[in-house]
Amino acid sequence: MGKRDELIAKYAEDLKNKCGMDPDIDLLTKVAIGCGPAIYDADASTVAAKQEGELETVKNNFLIKKLGLSDGPELMEAINKALETYGMSERNKYRAVVYYMLAKHFGKESIYG
Repeated sequence: MGKRDELIAKYAEDLKNKCGMDPDIDLLTKVAIGCGPAIYDADASTVAAKQEGELETVKNNFLIKKLGLSDGPELMEAINKALETYGMSERNKYRAVVYYMLAKHFGKESIYG
């Protein structure tokens, strides 16, 4: 099993155990691949939930650019909901897991078709 497969297994476990979701492994794999090399970097692979700039980056680079959503207060609400689902006390909120939850929330799984 390669490094990417190990990370995807870790993400799937987080979705099950920390987020209470039954992950779609095919979609999760595509989201992880879509994150590119960031998943291998300790800092870039996680979302710093307490940094406003980081949340803006998730909103602008993922929700608006990648998923094609229009800017509005519902985007930040969805990010905060995903982070709460993950658990605010959870230190490592993996970017691929947060992006997966956001893609599901907005029904944008087809982007990864």
